[in-house]
Amino acid sequence: MPENTTNAADSVYTNPEWWLDKVVEYGTSLIIAIAILVIGFWLVKKVGKMIANLFAKKDFDPSLETFLLSTIKITLKILVVITAMSQLGIEMTSFVALLGAAGLAIGMAFSGTLSNLAGGVMILFFKPYKVGDFIEAQGEKGTVKELQIFNTILITLDNKTVIIPNGPMANGNLTNYSTQTKRRVDFTVGIAYGDDYDTAKNTLLEFVKDDPKIMDKEDNFIGLVALADSSVNLTLRVWCKSEDYWDVFFKMNERIYKEFGSKGLNIPFPQMDVHVKND
Repeated sequence: MPENTTNAADSVYTNPEWWLDKVVEYGTSLIIAIAILVIGFWLVKKVGKMIANLFAKKDFDPSLETFLLSTIKITLKILVVITAMSQLGIEMTSFVALLGAAGLAIGMAFSGTLSNLAGGVMILFFKPYKVGDFIEAQGEKGTVKELQIFNTILITLDNKTVIIPNGPMANGNLTNYSTQTKRRVDFTVGIAYGDDYDTAKNTLLEFVKDDPKIMDKEDNFIGLVALADSSVNLTLRVWCKSEDYWDVFFKMNERIYKEFGSKGLNIPFPQMDVHVKND
């Protein structure tokens, strides 16, 4: 019985028709797999161009466009390769499971990096700030020089480069000083008890009227905000263009210091009387 089985197997392997059938079978699968790769990669290229044209029409952010295009192309190419390998009869279940396990391990190892990647995508999509904006975040203030996938690059007022990961930037509090065309500048001005309040108020109004960078002069406000321990405090609130904020701030403080004295107004400072008793 075993001898007959061996002879039957040998006769199969030596049968030219059997080999021809196998060559045709596997050759057909190989040709189909190659066709899937060629046509699939061609379609991926076409889809990439279509998406790029769509992004161009919608005026997408260049950084976001590059990231999305590369991600979509890589994903589609992986699907094409898996489809071609399946056509060759290669069992892909174990491969996909292995790929998933490897992806999970890599994701756990690079959890912080992936968090920054997700933060970068969120920032690029929702655009809470853009290159050139002056922002405050994570304890830092500066102008956005570069918006990368993983990090945001700031240039501070004293010309330092600050690199902040995008994860905290996307999830933390952020102040963007550049989104509005105008800003309010607030001052607290103290005068001594006994100084004339109306003189102080009219002097500040004169300063406001003389400054061409102060906007909407009728919307500005001057009022008495506090009767403090050592001073009577006035508040002054004026509006200007965002880019003129610091010019208005410094010029107003300079005029207050230089000219209040000539108006008979005193800028008080804390004082302490010490009485020494000799026994």
